[in-house]
Amino acid sequence: MNQLAKRYWNEYWAGQGKEKPKSVSAWQFGDNPDHLAKLVIDGIKTATCSALIHYELENEQIPSVGDYSIILNSKDLPVAIIKTLEVEIMPMNKVPEDFAIAEGEGDKTYRYWKDVHEEFFKAELSKIGREYTEDLMLVCERFELIDVKK
Repeated sequence: MNQLAKRYWNEYWAGQGKEKPKSVSAWQFGDNPDHLAKLVIDGIKTATCSALIHYELENEQIPSVGDYSIILNSKDLPVAIIKTLEVEIMPMNKVPEDFAIAEGEGDKTYRYWKDVHEEFFKAELSKIGREYTEDLMLVCERFELIDVKK
């Protein structure tokens, strides 16, 4: 986590009057981070997903309920804090329509979500020498917006 994200995190909790959680991560949304961060800030995007294989290959911990994340823009500047409400691991072809809609992208239809995510995952997997399949395992996360950086 960069220094600006750490400062934002510490300043946010200093004004809360309660104990700061011990862990937080900071990250950008994979495709078009500025647009997706704005959807979160506007209350439109309340879910996100990523390929499980990336967690496995990078030996990264899967998000858990109650986790906090600092959302970064494309310049690695902190723009918001979210809290994870729900995490499910499921095949892409089993993602329910309400989850796809909660991602808040495009025309907010399941078809749009599926098409865009299939294209994204095909490109991402090809970078690591893997092929996309309809049953690609996803980490599906629902979250709530906690704070928007002023």
